[in-house]
Amino acid sequence: MMNKQKFIDKFMAAFVLLAMFKIIGIVAQLFHESFWSVVGTLVLFLIIAFIILMVIASLKDKEQNERNSKRKGGAGGNFYLETSLFDRIRSKYEELAEKYIAEKDYKKAAKVYMNLLQDHYRGAKTLAEGGFYNEAAVIYLKKLKNKSDAAVCYEKAKQYKKAIELYKEIDQKEKVGDLYKEINDLPNAHTYYQMVADDYINNHQIIKAALIYRKKMEKTEEAQKILLKGWQEDKDAFNCLHIYFANIFEIEKLGTEIRDLYEKTPAYKKLIYLDAMKYEFKKDPKLQPITRHIAYEIIAEKVGTRSEIVNELKHFNPDDEVILKDISRFKTSRNKMFRN
Repeated sequence: MMNKQKFIDKFMAAFVLLAMFKIIGIVAQLFHESFWSVVGTLVLFLIIAFIILMVIASLKDKEQNERNSKRKGGAGGNFYLETSLFDRIRSKYEELAEKYIAEKDYKKAAKVYMNLLQDHYRGAKTLAEGGFYNEAAVIYLKKLKNKSDAAVCYEKAKQYKKAIELYKEIDQKEKVGDLYKEINDLPNAHTYYQMVADDYINNHQIIKAALIYRKKMEKTEEAQKILLKGWQEDKDAFNCLHIYFANIFEIEKLGTEIRDLYEKTPAYKKLIYLDAMKYEFKKDPKLQPITRHIAYEIIAEKVGTRSEIVNELKHFNPDDEVILKDISRFKTSRNKMFRN
C-alpha cells in the first residue's frame, strides 16, 4: 500500500513539473501567435490540468482510506493503480471533448483529442465536422498520411488545386476530371475523362465508358459509337444495344435505326435483338409496326428449332386475345406431334 501512495506522490510531482514547463511553452507562443489564441490555449490547459489534479487527489484520498483495510502485493497493486488512474484521466478527457463538441467549439475538442488523447483521426474528423476543412486536411496529411480524406477536405474547402494534386497521387482520375471541370479547365478535364473511358474500355466496361463520354464529356456521338461497337463485338451486347436505342430521342430517327441495324444483325444475335424489340415496342405507337414486323421475322426464322419462341408473340400483341389462343393451339399441336 505504501508503494501505491509513493507512486501517486511521484506522479503528482512529475505532473506539476511538466505542467510548469507546458505553461512556459504556451506563453512562449506569444512570439509567433496572437495574444487571444495563446490565452485560449492556456485556459484550456489549466482546465485540463485542474481535472487531472482532482483525479489524482481523489485517488490519493481513496488509497489513504483503504490503507488499513486491504493488504495486497505491491507489484499487482501498482499495476491496478496505474490502469485505474489513466482510465479515469482518459475518461475525463473524453467528457471534456464531448462537452466542447456539444458547445460547437470544434477546435478545442480537436485539441483534446490530438494533444491529450493522442487520437489524431478523431481530431481531424472533429475539425471537418466543424467546417475547418483546411485544418483537418493538414492533420490527415501530416499525422495520418491519409491522402484520400485530405483530398476530400481540400475539395470541401474549395482548395481545388490542392485536392487535384492529391487525387492524382491516389490515381482517382475521374475526380481529377471533375475538379478540373469545376474550375472550368475543360482541356485538362477531358484529358482525364478520356483516361477513365479508356480504362473502362480496356476492362470491357462499355456502358461505363459510354456514360463518361455522354455525361462528363458531353460527347453523345462518341458515346453512341462506343455502344454500337460493344454491340457489334459482343461486349455486354444487349445492354449496349438497349442504351444505344435509349439515347435516340427522335422517334422517326429511332425507327430508321432499328430497321437498319436489324438488317446488319447476324443470325446468332437475333434472339438478343428480339429481346430489345420488346422494350422498343412499348416506347411509342409509331414504333409498333416496325418492331412487330422484326419480331415476326425472327420468330418465324427460329420457331423450327425453338418452338417455345411463339410465346414472344404476346409481347407484340398485348391486347389480342385471338393470338393468345393461336399460341396455345400451336403448342398443343406441337406436343401431339412429338408424342406421336
